[in-house]
Amino acid sequence: MRMWQPEHGVQGPAPVTESDLGALNRLFSDAFTDRYRRDGLVGVRVPQLSAQVWRYALRDARDGAMLWRDEHDEIVAFNIVHRSGDEGWMGPLAVRPDRQGLGLGRVVVQAAVAWLEAQRVGTIGLETMPRTVENIGFYSRLGFLPSCLTITLMGEVRSRPGRARYTRLGDLGDRERRSVVESCRAALAGAGLRCDYTRELDLTVELALGDAVVLPTDGPVTAFALYHSAPLAEGRAGDELRVLKLFARGPEDFERLVTTLETCAARLHLGRVAVRCQTSFAGAYQALIRRGYRVRWTDLRMHLHGRSDQTPMEGAVLFSNWEI
Repeated sequence: MRMWQPEHGVQGPAPVTESDLGALNRLFSDAFTDRYRRDGLVGVRVPQLSAQVWRYALRDARDGAMLWRDEHDEIVAFNIVHRSGDEGWMGPLAVRPDRQGLGLGRVVVQAAVAWLEAQRVGTIGLETMPRTVENIGFYSRLGFLPSCLTITLMGEVRSRPGRARYTRLGDLGDRERRSVVESCRAALAGAGLRCDYTRELDLTVELALGDAVVLPTDGPVTAFALYHSAPLAEGRAGDELRVLKLFARGPEDFERLVTTLETCAARLHLGRVAVRCQTSFAGAYQALIRRGYRVRWTDLRMHLHGRSDQTPMEGAVLFSNWEI
């Protein structure tokens, strides 16, 4: 796909390859550090992500991972675009600080929208910081509308593991794992959802980034959660279990699933569970607050006009993390 370029010498989009990881990581760190500085957070330095986390993101995105190069053949912008069944989103995306404000950002977002539209997804979205009014205005001019907040909630884990019973994908053989993953997909469909997290589940186990827990241990799936326990930042020790995808058919299933995640964290000797909660699921948000979870971060969810999030059946919960 070739699109109009805002500057002479900028070429793209082109596929992201394994050899681009180092340069991509540096651009990510520099661009987001600069964004925080312009928002007044002068002392914040965004670390580079672990190479394995980037591999997960790129393999999940496949040909939705795209970059642009300048006249010196250096990466000047990128957008990692994901599709999970009918759910499409972009992130992370960045333009090198010295090339911002020249129209390249518009090209980067429009290329992602075009790719997702070609995939015929129903949802097209992204997340940005609520305090970054420049970004909100920028995305709004491209047809995106503000929706709910995604609030990262952090819960402290008890020192002793609980006695929750669950199935963990990483403990299963290939054939049984495929059957359980298909049951997770069927559970989503049964709740009126057209998303499919098969690829994310498989990649998480394959790359040893974490695992997924499924309830109950027999019979139809009523709840599952995909989590990463490997360190997110390069060179740092792991200290939390991060939930990327979570589904529960009802409030009681949700409570049992959160207890199970806390048990998994304790058995991994991790001190915290991080859940990115979309505030459109008010009951689940309140349940986490009652359990003692505290607000750590907020992001604003935005959707392209007419391409909003899917709504599950009444009582069901779906948390889908739009970050890597």
